[in-house]
Amino acid sequence: MSVLEALRVAFSGLASNRLRSGLTMLGILIGVGAVILLVAVGNGTTARVQSQIQSLGTNLIYVYPSSARGAGGVSQGFGSGQTLTQPDVDALNAQSQAPHIVNAIPVTGVPGVMTYQSQNWFAQASGTTQQFAQVRDYQVSAGSMFTASDVTNSARVVVIGETVVDNLFNGDPNSAVGQLIKIQRISFRVVGVFAPKGSAGLGNQDNIAVIPISTAWAYLEGGRGKNISQIIIQADSSDDIQSAENEATQVLLNRHQISDPSQADFQMQSQQDILNTAGQITGALTILLGSIAAISLVVGGIGIMNIMLVTVTERTREIGIRKAIGARRRDILLQFLIESMFLSGVGGLLGIVVGAGLSAWAGSSGLNFGGNSLPAPIVSWPSVVLAFGVSVGIGLFFGIYPANRAAALNPIEALRYE
Repeated sequence: MSVLEALRVAFSGLASNRLRSGLTMLGILIGVGAVILLVAVGNGTTARVQSQIQSLGTNLIYVYPSSARGAGGVSQGFGSGQTLTQPDVDALNAQSQAPHIVNAIPVTGVPGVMTYQSQNWFAQASGTTQQFAQVRDYQVSAGSMFTASDVTNSARVVVIGETVVDNLFNGDPNSAVGQLIKIQRISFRVVGVFAPKGSAGLGNQDNIAVIPISTAWAYLEGGRGKNISQIIIQADSSDDIQSAENEATQVLLNRHQISDPSQADFQMQSQQDILNTAGQITGALTILLGSIAAISLVVGGIGIMNIMLVTVTERTREIGIRKAIGARRRDILLQFLIESMFLSGVGGLLGIVVGAGLSAWAGSSGLNFGGNSLPAPIVSWPSVVLAFGVSVGIGLFFGIYPANRAAALNPIEALRYE
């Protein structure tokens, strides 16, 4: 029997039981569609997180204070202590010591309730310098950023994000400029409003208020000294991030008079480190989602085996007749393998259409969950090819036993079967 003849016979056998064949293909369809859709969701999440990290700024390195190792060599924790100072920032900005560093800005966090007339809103206030918008890649949509003079004079001015505007000024940035708001009961004049950056992935980057760091020290920190919670360093290019990090490390070690880097009272994390960590997490999530969906493919394969066993039983006399008139064992084997692979192959093709279609629909519909838009799924064509190949392979694997059972039937006993 030729392959074309085997295909014709296999299709004829499946067409005689359309409903059963359709339900069997449905299991594979759901499995392939689920794999494609969930892997696309994982890819979309990865792209969303990477975009959010990139929106923090470009070529950034974060320096956090941490206490030097105490008794027993135990560190007192990441981000603890007050080991960073303004002279550290000045040294990092000295081009002679760190030529690959474009900017280094201090940041101190001051949480507090913001009040405008009868409206209250909680946002993180950050004390920093006039270079914050440039380093963190914020654009000012109304008004302007505060100036170096404001930092020098500890001016009570503030630049706020879109979320603060939405909750205190009914979403009108122009009406916010020039108004007085209170942060921890201290009045500040709004001089600018940041353009929106987004509120998904890494938290709400628009729920922010930025004031001069000298003002934060003078009015909001309660006389606790000139605390710096982090230093943000901007390297001159992505290729020089590691060089800038090495320079910054050496500058701070020298300033803090530390000869052993393992005893450093600060810790660094580059933007690339964050991207790599996020990529590992989202990559593992994508694999997990795909693996969960792949379970339904195995269930569909078991369904194919079950149906093929029923088919062999129903067509026992047919098999006996074919063998009696000269059909060889491999002809019977080929026929039933083609039937099982046809079921899984067509189900896989339909699954590709459904999975890709649902991914496109989810991306265009802008679905929301918990107030945040879900990331648009990104279909990965390698996952499409893999899912289809696995579906055909499942048809082959789960069809081998029924096909062997059919091919091994004794023609005399098969002709006697009632």
